[in-house]
Amino acid sequence: MQIEQDHRHRSRVDRGRVGYQAGLAAEDIVERDYARRGIAVCARRWRGQGGEIDLVLRDGDELIFVEVKKSRSFDSAARHLTPRQAARILAAAAEFAGTEPLGELTPMRFDVGLVNQSGQVRILENAIGHD
Repeated sequence: MQIEQDHRHRSRVDRGRVGYQAGLAAEDIVERDYARRGIAVCARRWRGQGGEIDLVLRDGDELIFVEVKKSRSFDSAARHLTPRQAARILAAAAEFAGTEPLGELTPMRFDVGLVNQSGQVRILENAIGHD
């Protein structure tokens, strides 16, 4: 019984480790996509009291907050973003913007970077917003 529990625990830990590494790789892919367009990264995996933001980018005066989702297909990746996550991202972004000279008056948008199993990227600009 103990061996079976240890095996299940290790499998869960291994899956978590693989998922974490896949998430980092997806963030790298999305970051390179923005970099090709001349958009610079300010922060990766920025964590505030409201939550974590995968990528914070700057395009001129505008901040771009990006949530990265990876799955087998773009549609599947998009479905992984929950309303609760979106609310946490908005809260964390407000906290980050508070460090800017214009505070929450800083121009900003909220994108979702989708990565499919082939490593292709699709950026959904302004995908997260206030309802």
